[in-house]
Amino acid sequence: MKAELGEAGGWTTRALVAALLLTACHTLLPEPEPLAREPGWAIGSVFHDRDGDGARGADEPGLAGVAVSNGREVARTDAWGRYRLSVDDDTILFVVKPSGWRTPISSERLPRFYYIHKPAGSPPGLHFPGVAPTGPLPDSVDFALVPQVEDERFRVIVFGDTQPYDLEQIDYLSRDVIAEVIGTDAAFGVTLGDLVGNDMALFEPLNRAIARIGVPWYPVIGNHDLNFDAHDDAGSDESYERVYGPSTYAFEYARAHFLVIDDVVYGGADRDPPSMQNYRGGFGEDQLAFLRAYLAGVPRDELVVALMHIPIAGPPPFAFEQGRELLELLSDRPNTLSFSAHTHMQYQLFLGPEAGFQGPAPHLHVNQAAVAGSWWLGAKDELGIPHATMRCGAPNGWSILEVDGSRFRLRFQAARRPASHQMSIFAPSEVASAQAGATEVLVDVFAGSDRSRVEMKLGDTDSWHLLERVERPDPFYLELLAREAALGPALGRPLPPAAPSLHLWRGTLPASPPPGTHTLEVRTTDVFGQRFSDRRLIRIE
Repeated sequence: MKAELGEAGGWTTRALVAALLLTACHTLLPEPEPLAREPGWAIGSVFHDRDGDGARGADEPGLAGVAVSNGREVARTDAWGRYRLSVDDDTILFVVKPSGWRTPISSERLPRFYYIHKPAGSPPGLHFPGVAPTGPLPDSVDFALVPQVEDERFRVIVFGDTQPYDLEQIDYLSRDVIAEVIGTDAAFGVTLGDLVGNDMALFEPLNRAIARIGVPWYPVIGNHDLNFDAHDDAGSDESYERVYGPSTYAFEYARAHFLVIDDVVYGGADRDPPSMQNYRGGFGEDQLAFLRAYLAGVPRDELVVALMHIPIAGPPPFAFEQGRELLELLSDRPNTLSFSAHTHMQYQLFLGPEAGFQGPAPHLHVNQAAVAGSWWLGAKDELGIPHATMRCGAPNGWSILEVDGSRFRLRFQAARRPASHQMSIFAPSEVASAQAGATEVLVDVFAGSDRSRVEMKLGDTDSWHLLERVERPDPFYLELLAREAALGPALGRPLPPAAPSLHLWRGTLPASPPPGTHTLEVRTTDVFGQRFSDRRLIRIE
């Protein structure tokens, strides 16, 4: 049965061509032997939904080589598009969207690629509703796909924590970010967890707001998206599953493979006293089994992008040791990338053997800026929206991932700022010429990394000077904290304490510059070859 149904094995883009040919000549295939559904097993098919109604008709052929999973095992459909997978009474079956195809999309632009099998529904007693009883398993669990054109060059909108705690904060999100993102030329978008702030009743209004962007949207579960009254980790995502489906899954676009991984492990509500902090970062055995099984069928040279909430590396206490297991799984691949959020800071890390990644070049892990910034804190601007500057000194915002085959680059976008706003320059407005050589200049490059080159010069006759990267709190953020604290709570909810920035550079002004008003210019080139610049004026006395 394994050989017939293809429960393991490789799959390349050639399989898509074969599947398309199959839709044209499926009548030439011999009639297959019927599959018997045995207790504890689900059978079904993946098919070309020619009329778009989501139900398989007699003239709608099955698609070969498509991955289907129960969250642990991965089956590849046979020549007739059929699969067979084990199930229990708490199983979500899902199809891995293959390159060149799309799944049904809800009115909120959420992909519908799964079937929930919970005959008795979610456990009783949850404050936020879970999954209603689904009843007996259908005789066939089928997944509809429709062909779509997918260029190897495409863009992805990447959100960190949106995390609204009420409808007012969804309004902040809508006016501060979503209105700016509408119309972006992107294939799809992702939110890297903490979709909401502990209130799962906000899932639906949040989804309706993000749907206005107009592209399919893939969610990641975060620690603030859990049922905190669940008794264990297995029951903590019941409300999430009701709205979004499985918390660990995968999908493909062009030659890229996206792994969405639930890396939040909840300790249960049976703690005394119960605590929303009773969680840790980590992977369960089911998730690791799914990743191994799926990656076994992914060509080694194609891009693999891992999407999760809690970072697998970075400053304590956020990262978790088990992240090494994911990096080890990716180590034999030359083209990999991973994203997290959670910290409400932004940083980029290049991980090598010390972190568990044994690939020929370091693995890039991006901890994405939060859309909510510092939890929608800080003074409100003239539009009534908190500035929400993050404690690392970066503004709230999002990123655009640009993919070209197996290559990629990333660009940060600050909320309601021009695309050129990529740094802040901290320097005095007036300096005595004799003191200039000892005067410090600090530059926060919001999406900088230890691979960034940052330079500055003062005036027209100065040459470019290379700045050094330092790890300390952003001085602009420290001033912002002090200024808002002095103005009092009427200005807005207070910001969190500063944290050391991983994207800060330091230099000093040149010695004995001539008196006058000079332009201080700063330029930076990132690991992707993108160059950004900024300037400010300094009076030399």
